[in-house]
Formats: sequence, C-alpha cells, structure tokens
Amino acid sequence: MMNCKHLLYGMALSALICAGPVMAQTIPSPKEHFGFNIGDDYSLANYTQAEAYFKKLAAASDRVLLREIGSTEENRKQYVMIVSSPANLKKIDRYKEISQKLARAENLTDEEAAKLSLEGKPVVWIDGGLHATETVATQQLLETYYQLVSRKDPETMRILDDVIILLSQVNPDGQELVSNWYMQGKDLSKRNMNIPRLYQKYIGHDNNRDFYMMNMKETTNISKQQYVEWMPQIIYNHHQTSPEGAVVAGPPYRDPFNFAYDPLLITGIDGVAASMINRLNAEGKPGYTRLSGSVYSTWWNGGLRTTPYFHNMIGILTETTGNPTPSKIALVPERLIPNNATPYPITPQEWKFRKSIDYSVSMNYAILDYASRSSDKLLYNIYVMGRNAIQKGNQDNWTLQPNYIASINAAYEKDKKAGLIAKSESVGRGGPEIPMKYYDDVLKNPALRDARGYIIPADQSDFPTAVKYINSLLKSGVLVERATAAFSVNGKNYPAGSYIVKTNQAFRPHVLDMFEPQDHPNDFQYPGGPPVRPYDAAGWTLAFQMGVQFDRILEGFEGPFERVAYGELQNAPAAKVTPSAGGYLLSAAVNNSFIVVNDLLKAGIEVSRINSAQDKMPAGSFYVPAKGLAILQKSGVEFGTAATGVKGKPNGAVKITPAKIALFDQYGGSMPSGWVRWIMEQYHFAFQLVYPKDIDQGKLRSKYDMILFISGGIPPVGRTEPVWGRMPKEDEVPAEFRGWLGSITPDKSIPQLKAFLEEGGNIVTIGSSTNLAYHLGLPVKNALVETKDGKEVNLPGDKFYIPGSILQVNVDTSLPSNWGMPAKADVVYNNSPVFHFADGAEAQGIKPLIWFGKEDSLRSGWAWGQSYLKDGVAAFVAPVGKGKLYAFGPEITFRAQSHSTFKLLFNELYLKK
Repeated sequence: MMNCKHLLYGMALSALICAGPVMAQTIPSPKEHFGFNIGDDYSLANYTQAEAYFKKLAAASDRVLLREIGSTEENRKQYVMIVSSPANLKKIDRYKEISQKLARAENLTDEEAAKLSLEGKPVVWIDGGLHATETVATQQLLETYYQLVSRKDPETMRILDDVIILLSQVNPDGQELVSNWYMQGKDLSKRNMNIPRLYQKYIGHDNNRDFYMMNMKETTNISKQQYVEWMPQIIYNHHQTSPEGAVVAGPPYRDPFNFAYDPLLITGIDGVAASMINRLNAEGKPGYTRLSGSVYSTWWNGGLRTTPYFHNMIGILTETTGNPTPSKIALVPERLIPNNATPYPITPQEWKFRKSIDYSVSMNYAILDYASRSSDKLLYNIYVMGRNAIQKGNQDNWTLQPNYIASINAAYEKDKKAGLIAKSESVGRGGPEIPMKYYDDVLKNPALRDARGYIIPADQSDFPTAVKYINSLLKSGVLVERATAAFSVNGKNYPAGSYIVKTNQAFRPHVLDMFEPQDHPNDFQYPGGPPVRPYDAAGWTLAFQMGVQFDRILEGFEGPFERVAYGELQNAPAAKVTPSAGGYLLSAAVNNSFIVVNDLLKAGIEVSRINSAQDKMPAGSFYVPAKGLAILQKSGVEFGTAATGVKGKPNGAVKITPAKIALFDQYGGSMPSGWVRWIMEQYHFAFQLVYPKDIDQGKLRSKYDMILFISGGIPPVGRTEPVWGRMPKEDEVPAEFRGWLGSITPDKSIPQLKAFLEEGGNIVTIGSSTNLAYHLGLPVKNALVETKDGKEVNLPGDKFYIPGSILQVNVDTSLPSNWGMPAKADVVYNNSPVFHFADGAEAQGIKPLIWFGKEDSLRSGWAWGQSYLKDGVAAFVAPVGKGKLYAFGPEITFRAQSHSTFKLLFNELYLKK
C-alpha cells in the first residue's frame, strides 16, 4: 500500500486516495490465482497462467471485454483486454467509431471534430512483455489489470468513466519460455534468464524492429488494433532496463526527432511525460531520468512506441530496472547531482522486484489520469494533426530538413566569398542576416516540393514484391487506392491494377517515411568530436529496401481510382499460365519465382537456369519443362508468378538441384540468423540449423553443400571470447541444450570451415561474418582504415561514420551470383565491412560482386565521410580449393525487409549440374 504522505498529487487527490482502494471481493487476486503476489521475489507467471487469469477476471468483472486478436508464431492466442466502465463498454463500438473518425480526420469540420471529441473517450494502449526477459514489463501488466478491474477508489472510478483502456501481452510465446525457464530452478539463487533460444520464435529482441514491415504474426495483430481498429491516442510500451544508477528512463526524449511529425506530436509527448514524472516525484519514487539521461530519441520508425509517431499517436517508452532475483541500484556518482535529466536522483540501494512493479503501475495510472483529465484535448488534437496532414498533402509543401538548410548556408557563403553580398545585407541583429532570396531559392523551389502522391506501376518487373510493400502500408492503416483502368499522369501511361498512395491523408508522416529518403542530421557530441549514435537506424526507406519502382507526383492528380478498404490486404494479380509443349520461363527478377522453383524441385520436376537474357527474360531465369504446368498454374494464382511459354529448352540452360543448406545459429539464438530462417521458410528453401559444436566435429562436406553465416557468426581475427557475450557452462543448462553451446574459434572451427571449402563446399557470409575471409588469409583487406604511426587503424568516427542507412552500389549483372539484379541496387549498410583487393586477388580468381562507385552513395540516412567508400568492394566471391566463399558486407537480408537484395542470397542456394 502506498504511503499517504506521498499522495498529495493534484487537487484533493490525497483525500481521495488515502482512504485506500476498496477491493471487490469477487475478483480473484493474483496470489489467489498464481499462488504468489506479482512482484514477489523469485516468482514469475507464465503465459498459460496469465491467459487463464485474463479470462477469469473478464468472466468475473463487468469492466472487461476480452477480445482475441490473432495467433502468435507458435500458435498461442493473443488478446486485448478492453477495460472501462460498464456504461462505456455498452457503447464500445460507438467510442471506437469516434476514435477512428478523429484519427483519420476525413470529411470533418473543426466544429464536428470538437463535438465528437466531447462525446468520445480517449483510447490508451498499455502493453507488456514484448522483450520477454524484461520481466518487469511482463508482470506489471497483470498487476495493472487486477488493480483496474478490482479497485473502487475515486481515481480509478473516474479513469474508468473517462478512458477506454487496452491492455495487451504482446509476446505470449516469450513469456511462456522465459517464465518456465526461470522457474524451473529449485535453487532460488541460481534462477536465471540464460534461455537457449530467441524469445520470439524467429527474431527475439528484434520483434521491436518489425512495426513498419510487420512480417511477424504478433506485429501484424498489434498493428491492426492500433492503426486500423482502435487508433489509440496514447500507446505505452513497457521495457527494461534503466541506465545504471536510475530506476526509470522515460520521456521526454533526446533530439533529433523526425521532420515528418506534426509539432503537436512532440509537445503531446511532453505533456504525458510531465504527468508521469510528477506522479513519481509526488509519491516519493526517485530515479526517473529523461532527455540526455538516456539514449532514446524520436527519430526512428519501426518500434512499437516509435511507429505510432508517424500516425499522430503519442508513443511512450519506459525502461525500468528490476528482476525477480533481487538486485541493486548501482552507485553512479554523476547521477547523484540533480539536473534537468534526473531531477530527483535515487541513492544506491538494494532493490526488490515489487518496487519495480509499483513504479510501473504508478506510471500507468499517471498516463490514465492524464488521459482522463485531458480527454477532449487528446481526441481533438489527434484530429488536428490528421487535418494538418491532409492539408499539407493538398497543397505545395516543403519539409524542412538538414540538406535544405545546408544548401541555404552554402549558397550564402559562396556569394559572400565572391563579394556578392552587400554590407547592408550581411549584418542583422545578433549576427548575419541572410537575405530571403536564399530561402526562396531552396524552400520555394518547385522541384523540391513534397510529393502529392506516389504511383506504383503494375507493369514493373517484380510486381508481387511491390504488392507486399503495399500490404505493409495497409497493415499500418495507410489509405491506398487502386486503378480500375489504364490512366496517364504527366504524360506517362500506367496500367490498370497500379496502386496509388496519396499524401493528403492523416497518416501522411508514415507515407512520406516509407517512400522518401531520411535525412538524418550530422550529430556529434561537439564540433570535431565523435558521432552520437542513433538509437537504431538513421535511414530505412522501405520502398528502397524492397526495390519497389514508383513515381513521385508533385501536383494533384486524379484517375479511375477506387479506395482499398482500410487494412484490406492485397494479393498479387493472378498470372494465367497456359499449356506450352516446349516448357516455360520464370523470371529471375521476381523474388516469388524462387518459391515456385523450390516447389517444383520438391515435386521432382527438373529446373534449369539460362545463362543469358532471352525471350524478354533476364539472365538466370528458370526454365521449367511442360510437366511443371500444374504447379506453375497454382503458383500463378497464389504468388502472381507469370510463366512464359517457350518453344523448348534454351541452349546453354544449366540444370539446378537443391543444395543441402546449413544455417548457423548458437545458444541463446542469433537474431540475424533467425530472420534468415524466417525468409528461408517463406521462400520454401529446406535447411538445417548448425551450432559451433557441429562445426567443430568436422566432416562437414559429407553433410552439407552450403553453410550460411549471417552477421555475428564469425568473430574478428584475434578475438577469443564469444561474439554474443558470456556463454553458459554445460552444467548450467539442461542436457538437451548442451549441444547448442560453444562459439566459433580460430583453433577448432576455422580449420573445419577451411576444409569444407577445399573439399567443394560453399560458404555465404554476411556483415561481420565476412571476417572469415581474414581468418582464411585471402588477399583482401579492410578499406576503412588509415595509417597512423606506421600502422593501419580503423577510421575514427569523426572521419567516417555510417550507421544503419541505405546506400547505392553497382552490380555486375553478368555473374550468376547477381542474376535477376539491376545494374544499380540499394543496400542496407550498418557500419558494414568494405574491402579492397590486395595483390594477387585477381590471379587467385577473386571477383567483385557489388561495389561502390565514384559518386556519393547515400540514398537514405546518414553518411559521414562517404568519400572513403568510393571504389570500395561491398561483396566478392573467392575460390577456396574446390569451393567458394561469398562475402557480402551489406546486410542483404536485413530484418527480412531488404527484398531487393534477397536474390544475392537465393542465387547461391542451388547446385548447378
């Protein structure tokens, strides 16, 4: 129970709360259901128990509607608990309708919106458990659910009257795994979180990186609730843990914020943040840090709390300390002096799990109290942001961004040096006064306007992948139109079936973010100092990653367009395949062709690849004999893959067979490997997981044709400790998982990999796993170095720094590794390796696959010192004995988003006879 002296929070609040919450006797408490109180030391509830509790309370209370929202990747049920007053729940469909209308802001006047904001109820989403080892987040949801359903104090009753609350466990599979693992230990002191695999079936911690792509079932379920169904005005995403010496890291967040946002979004975060920290301070709960006190910004799209920003929704993230195993608040002297980042420091002390639960519930209540007191403002403001977005999409608009400002300054300085600036123009109050003409030349330049819309032509080479891109927009609540007939815009003709995405819609920030380059500011700790690392990526433009062809339209345009219903996913147009006695060709430029080929090979049907372009098909396209017709027809409907009839098998076509593929993984799970596992399943490639001990046992060539090492699999030369941190000892894990332990080592693993190559096996390495080239002593070297004191050292961050961004590379389309690729491609670069060939590389048969040109390569994000990239090799193939090593520096399979480079992996996964 809270101490009443700390509850003087708001007008007369102490009088209301100090009477103490009156618990309804018919609502079973957590201890009655779980056998322990939430927050008890060494105690965690698993998802099976939690699901039963969700249902039990929903059956016992008239404050809850329990809704199933979909299944997880491991086929557990996912729910949203809708909590509010019984009167509100009787009108829940009306309140949802009002929330949708105000968020979409379509065909509403300000007066109508104001009226709806008074009638409606704000919707607040509170979740837990996305990162399952962050157990404070998982368990606080149960305690919050219980308190909201059972308490009868005045504050709770007011919140229930005023607010629609959506509670959701967002990673059921992870909660089940982590809680069961932790609770299995009989010796309490040895209970741990050293789980053997990822806590989301494929992607683990990266499940918070999937919220604009929505590959995973869980992400799709959540996004549908947030962007199609409910449109919450506030989304609160709980995480763990805080920086050392703090209890909570929360809003407001540090710069930069994304330039696509409405300013009301940023100040809206500030309003919620003030309520949270004020409540904790009033309750005597110190240790909340914000702004520069933590690493979190509001730049990036893709997380559960960040993607809402691009939908005019206030996203809140907190990182809270605590574990079921008692812990400590560490001594960090720098945090003990109050400042704007940490106004109320906490002193070093022992820390109990229950304290973390109490902090979390307090912050939940702070947000709900804010929503209650600001009900009509929250509803009206989301309308205003949507209205503003629609207006911007209907008129000429220039988004203010760093490269425009740099252009203004550069033009002014150039003219100033040339003596073209009159003295009377060059001095203003407090410094130089730049004449307005420099502003007009850039920010009134018609060519630099924001797009009014985008057209995705239906006749592009890989339209099925473009449809997947459209579905990512639809899952995110974006308004999409489809052409019902051929049409033309600005003199260019487009076929029926093309998609149109206009920017005159409420979710315009998300539309711009998915089509346009991100322009991350140059962000350094001080002039000439080291860069400030972005929270995640600096650039991610999804249309670039997926290789979608589209046209930016700068003027308003109309056509024979029909609206796609919100959230209604699209299928690639069915391709009709007619009988052809001579067989068929499938395009190597279409990713879905690989699905069809794998299905054909599994059915025992011979498939070949052509060595040169013919019949309007690119080199590497697949020849399928006539007996493959049934599968081709089925796939044409399901995957939109067109098969063109030909007279016969083309000359020079080379038969392919499936390779025996091993995909490297390790104890605890590799996220990059997990993403590839998901990709391989989607494209119907058969494979087997292998672990370090499997590698060390040798005889690899008798088992596999191909081994895949995704980022993180191969350590740098000279490193002896595991890439992913401490590996548990064998006696710390059950026997069934001991075969997964270990790591790749220079003395045991590398010789076995070298032998595998020499005996005719092939290895694909991506990202940091290209370290294998150095272990093998190949004549390649790091391109991103400088000579200092006679030694080569890595370039420092103040000279070269490219965090996650999109860069453009040149592609040798004549090589089988690059079949189906364009001559220039966009790749995901994330501090990735870049190579130069040393003497002897060409004689050894090493060939560049993709490389950087002489021009600047940045397409989206942040690239400091990109001149160092020029002419650098981004990927190469090297013969080693009878086999080949493929080294791809860029992240060609990045989070299963970079569809445009999937073929660089897929092309290696067949044997050629």
